[in-house]
Amino acid sequence: MSQNSTDQFFKSNVLGHPSGLFVLFFTEMWERFSFYGMRSLLIMFFTASLADGGWEWSRETASALFGSYVGLVYLSTMLGGYFADKVIGFRWAVILGAFLMTLGHAAMAVETHFSIYLGLVLLVFGNGFFKPNMVSIISEMYKDRPEKKDGAYTLFYMGVNAGAFFGILLCGYLGEKVGWGYGFGLAGIFMFFGMIQFWLSQRIFGDIGLKPNKESKAKIAASDDDKRNPFSSWQLVVIAVSVVLGLLWVINAPVSKISGGKIDVFGFLGSNGNSTAILTALGLFIILLIYRFTQYSKITREKLMAVTFFAFIVIFFWAIFEQSPNSLTIFAKDYTNRVLEGSWSTTYLVVNSLMTILPLAIITWLMLKMFRQTFNSYAVANIILSLSFVIIWSIAIWILIKDYYTAGVLSLSDSTLDLLKIDKVATPLTEVPATWFSTLNSLFIISLAPLFSKWWESKYNPRATVKYGIGMLFLGLGMACVAIGASGIEPGAKTASVSMIWLILVYLFHTMGELCISPVGLSYVSKLVPARMIAFMFGVWYLAVAIGMKSAGIFGENIDKIADEHGLSYFFWLLTIISVSMALFSILMSPIIKKLMHGVR
Repeated sequence: MSQNSTDQFFKSNVLGHPSGLFVLFFTEMWERFSFYGMRSLLIMFFTASLADGGWEWSRETASALFGSYVGLVYLSTMLGGYFADKVIGFRWAVILGAFLMTLGHAAMAVETHFSIYLGLVLLVFGNGFFKPNMVSIISEMYKDRPEKKDGAYTLFYMGVNAGAFFGILLCGYLGEKVGWGYGFGLAGIFMFFGMIQFWLSQRIFGDIGLKPNKESKAKIAASDDDKRNPFSSWQLVVIAVSVVLGLLWVINAPVSKISGGKIDVFGFLGSNGNSTAILTALGLFIILLIYRFTQYSKITREKLMAVTFFAFIVIFFWAIFEQSPNSLTIFAKDYTNRVLEGSWSTTYLVVNSLMTILPLAIITWLMLKMFRQTFNSYAVANIILSLSFVIIWSIAIWILIKDYYTAGVLSLSDSTLDLLKIDKVATPLTEVPATWFSTLNSLFIISLAPLFSKWWESKYNPRATVKYGIGMLFLGLGMACVAIGASGIEPGAKTASVSMIWLILVYLFHTMGELCISPVGLSYVSKLVPARMIAFMFGVWYLAVAIGMKSAGIFGENIDKIADEHGLSYFFWLLTIISVSMALFSILMSPIIKKLMHGVR
């Protein structure tokens, strides 16, 4: 039996999957905790008044920087994927990425202008090394069990969203209620825990992800029947020009707004200089992509075309889905009635308690099941993981006690308040944090991911394009809900008191759409792409995500302009129409894409 055979990893299993998957599960969970915890605060921090510790930026400027940041996060995965493939291996890339992100969050906790910008730069590069290589390890672990990949990626995605849920819940709460630096700093603490746990448990992956050498490269080449097509000089020049133009555009978009137009790299091209630059970059990239397709064998070419189609749909999905930390957070903060009284206050406290305790209990149960399989071999790593759970349980319980006291449900003595570092309040009040609504996405994923995983493994598993169509329809349905909720808001209104139910419905439908698209998309890349291209193609996939993320920021930049002229509801109806149109396009393309996939499901 080969040392890297699938059977080796399935000898020690949890819920029918290798124990190594759950090492990755918890490592990714803490990384997503840090990423989403910080991200949930970013727009609010930038737009908060100086008196509240923010920078008092306009929504347009904040959205521009936010879109560029998340776009660069995913663009950097191409760099991380390349270095992992060619130089340092998947494992060292993950560790380096985690280290850079730990430093980034620590810098942001300082809250100076320099430290915030430095932190964002470190987080961009850290994510670039970390993100594509986690899924690459999973791809290798399941290379002989393709029928299990959809379920594995969906479970892994459950870990992603468990981290996002607790990150938004805890970092968001501390940032809004205690201080921005506390929210940013907590994100870094758990990123550090994730890095240590992965480092101490990495032997569980056998030879997967080690630094590439001549022998490993030869094995990959021998397993790949397709001819190799190295980039020629002119292709490298086209790539360089596209990359430089794209990066300058992404960076220049917020910088020109922050500087009030004093710094504008493309100013010499006129008022539409930014648009001219990015359209040129995209045009060159598309020409190169089409040419590259002609250089591969027919089957490989058609599979890569299928991946490109899915990537195209993904751009629109993320551009609309990522309104969550942007326009939907603005909607929650300024246009939603978040103050609760009487029975509604009690209901929220109970629901929030269950939302906090039950998912944490489920994830703790998964941790214990992994311990039974791995503790003897990886005791120190498991102890580190246990310590992180003790801390997160402590913070979660502290927040719940504080909420019950603030609402007047729980009485605490002055000495207890001092011990728990809780400020005394004169008037009981229950106000739902604006970031709280973003936790619903992760909560729904934790609840629904096992059901979708079983669906994908059953005989009723739909075609890839149908999954994408269903996902885009759910996305459109969610946007239609918030559009209906905003229908009574007059054009130009800066505040309103819309019922919270509309935001709850948005996140429910968007979650179901996400489960149809995001985790299975990663699975299709791993199934359709030749082994020697896997990490790089994950990088290309994240390029499409990056375009979607930056597009989300562009949508957010224009929300005030559209709302002032046509009303806020009009803005969300536009996003609904785009979602439904892409859903119909994906379903109509189903027969063509099925042929291009050559039997891959």
